[in-house]
Amino acid sequence: MPTLRWLIRDEGVRAADRVPYRLLEEVPELGHGDVDAGNMLVQGDNLEALKALLPYYAGQVRCIYIDPPYNTGSAFEHYDDNLEHSQWLAMMWPRLELLLELLAEDGSIWVSIDDDEAH
Repeated sequence: MPTLRWLIRDEGVRAADRVPYRLLEEVPELGHGDVDAGNMLVQGDNLEALKALLPYYAGQVRCIYIDPPYNTGSAFEHYDDNLEHSQWLAMMWPRLELLLELLAEDGSIWVSIDDDEAH
């Protein structure tokens, strides 16, 4: 079976294992709308946030949309979009693995990406 390999693959594959499970803490003054609606905004490191959601939502999410860094080589106000290809893959891999665990059997993942990392 073909395997995706890159320079620091093993580091990226094990990254989610090194992140501890954390509890989500509600901040009522930042909340809005019906608390029983099932919607939430999670602020923090996305790897930690995804791992915190797993115990509650594993296998239940029907639609996931992500807009990862395009890795264009540009610098923006909130992040630097200039990673070496293998670093970008190592960053994306554990997040996609956790998203897959959250995904329902009939769910789908949609990724917004451009030609810089689409291949």
